[in-house]
Amino acid sequence: MPYNGKYTPGRADTYKISRSKIDFFIQCKRCFYLDRRHGISRPGMIPFNLNIAVDNLLKNEFDTYRDRQEPHPYIKELGINAVPFKHELMEKWRANFTGVSFVHESTNFHLFGAVDDVWIDLDTEELIVVDYKATSKAGEVTIETGWGASYKRQMEFYQFLLRGAGFKVSDTAYFVYCNGIKSKDTFDEKLEFKVSLIPYTGSTEWIEPKLIEVYELLNQDEVPKPASDCEHCNYLQQRYILHKQLNS
Repeated sequence: MPYNGKYTPGRADTYKISRSKIDFFIQCKRCFYLDRRHGISRPGMIPFNLNIAVDNLLKNEFDTYRDRQEPHPYIKELGINAVPFKHELMEKWRANFTGVSFVHESTNFHLFGAVDDVWIDLDTEELIVVDYKATSKAGEVTIETGWGASYKRQMEFYQFLLRGAGFKVSDTAYFVYCNGIKSKDTFDEKLEFKVSLIPYTGSTEWIEPKLIEVYELLNQDEVPKPASDCEHCNYLQQRYILHKQLNS
């Protein structure tokens, strides 16, 4: 059985580490190291409950078509010959603490990540990674700004996980991006969305060397320097400076 929590150098059993923790490493090595080696976590984020509700409703809707093995109207709109993938592991793949997983032999990491959905291309028999996003902002939604870089890495890592688990996977993934409409005159106990279907074709080549970097960092005893743009480290540094000034 893999273990999780604080990483122990030299331990023989596999170490369970999620896709989100790998992205955490990319954001700030210092915060990642303090979290995984010393159990000192960043303050938790407030859950986006409305986004979670949208995710659940989309999953319920796509599951209806999954059971019938018919293409959802969004799939028809994309013009691809695909249906939601029906597999005995789908619920496990979508669960936060299990997800799609496999053991990465070079690092002995038990890698995992929870997907929102998976479709299958009936022509190529390739699996298609799908991610649901929800927001509410003016203009068209895009994955080219803001959190877009993280969203792209997320898709690429899911593709990497499914391939590591032995599946044939398409290079093209899709975002089902729901943008809440704020310009309505009345609420009427109903929130309406404009849905954009955004294809994304990336590369997973960065993942293998990045995992080696993560492994090497976890096995060193020196705490790394903070990322220059890490708001958590910058806050702590400024607070420490002010504390010294006030108590000098």
